[in-house]
Amino acid sequence: MVEKNIILAGVGGQGILSIAFVIDNAALDAGFHFKQAEVHGMAQRGGAVQSNLRYGDSEIYSDIIPTGSADLILSIEPLEVLRYWHFLRPGGWVVTSITPYVNIPDYPETDELLTELAAFDNIVMVDTAHIAKAAGNLRAQNMAAVGAASELLDFSEDQLLGFVEKLFARKGEKMVAVNQRAFKYGRAAGLFFRGLVDGGMPRLAAIKLSAKLAAETIDPEHAGAWAEALGADENKLETVLAEKEAVACDQAAAFA
Repeated sequence: MVEKNIILAGVGGQGILSIAFVIDNAALDAGFHFKQAEVHGMAQRGGAVQSNLRYGDSEIYSDIIPTGSADLILSIEPLEVLRYWHFLRPGGWVVTSITPYVNIPDYPETDELLTELAAFDNIVMVDTAHIAKAAGNLRAQNMAAVGAASELLDFSEDQLLGFVEKLFARKGEKMVAVNQRAFKYGRAAGLFFRGLVDGGMPRLAAIKLSAKLAAETIDPEHAGAWAEALGADENKLETVLAEKEAVACDQAAAFA
């Protein structure tokens, strides 16, 4: 039996509806039932927005996710995770960008926020700005986030990429290519992050390393080598971070 309850979170202008389009259509294509609540929140750029998305292989009777029942919070803005974390079920996952959108005067310090997020039991943290820039357009951060979450969904990579193409087709081949790259880079970054953490690297170290690597080179197959090379050794990590240029993902041995 398949049933997935997802909260999409972010701020106005980050493309929550675009994320919903890709996942909703993939669910239909896979033969699932689905319901999606309207996007709620501030319509103008910068206001908090969220939507409930539910799919499964049996009838979905409500589009509202009860507190404590979400399987996944997918957020394009890190602070927004804290607004909805209480909706997570035990064992549920968070996938979030670490790129802040500072839209309030008392926005927390980034290090403080990331430390709080790193304490979640099941979390994938990706630098969507770093990924989208490498893909060719900073506005593609939403597709990078979908890519990072894709392994936790019930669709093939090709299914999701097909609806990324459909979503951006009217904007031309270049925009399709940019957003598909962002998805692929985001997927690789999410799997790489999980591989680092599974290999024993602390989460904050894992996200710092991921953000230093050239996004287009990130390959989850190299996560074990990096975890072994750096472990929890902050001095070795600082050596990597001190490099003037982005580091290729296959260079773990150089820092062992």
